[in-house]
Amino acid sequence: MRHTEPAGGRILLVEDDVPTRILVKKALVEEGYTVEVHGSGDAGTRALLAGGFAAVVLDVWLPDACGIELCREWRRTSIRIPVLMLTARTDVASRIAGLDAGADDYLGKPFALAELKARLRALLRRDSTPERDWVLRRADVTVDFQRRQAWVGGNEVPITRREIEVLARLASSRGRAVARDDLLEEIWGEATAEAAASLEVIVSRLRSKLEGAGRGALIRTIRGHGYALAGDQEQP
Repeated sequence: MRHTEPAGGRILLVEDDVPTRILVKKALVEEGYTVEVHGSGDAGTRALLAGGFAAVVLDVWLPDACGIELCREWRRTSIRIPVLMLTARTDVASRIAGLDAGADDYLGKPFALAELKARLRALLRRDSTPERDWVLRRADVTVDFQRRQAWVGGNEVPITRREIEVLARLASSRGRAVARDDLLEEIWGEATAEAAASLEVIVSRLRSKLEGAGRGALIRTIRGHGYALAGDQEQP
């Protein structure tokens, strides 16, 4: 199914808890967004497929659906707009499940409205800036930042928007270390403990997907500082 490209400033909020959605909608409207609210996965999906949204704020627990499965299904139908997932579960396994389903960010309940707004601003800012037109190559790993695709040994591997953003920032430093707080501020919009946990999960997932026997390390951890990409990237 074809999906209309998002229009800036219009947010889809899919949340069944009435007090939460009232607070979130009010905060986002005050921030200057237009917000459309739905309390079920089915209604949210219908609205999303109609197009015109810049981002989705999606609760994991809905009366008729699991937000993680909804997000996974949206990605299968080529819906690429940013998804910020809300959940009361913040353990690492739940965070990994949300990111693997294609969510771009993950915010645990209860959350500060200021952090929600900062995360959303960061998602929209990154989404409106085209990735630099280069291809990263390491052994049998290829990452096309413009197309947001990755291959290992000629086979495409799933890669999320956040994973691409982290790789692109590390690649742009040309082998120099990037401070953890700089990554958090530039990609998440705020250097919070929860964003730091998401960064650790994303780096772990990137290593799992792109590193392996015969390929060597792609991302180096600089203890007490941050991360660096091994070697030099190739640019066409």
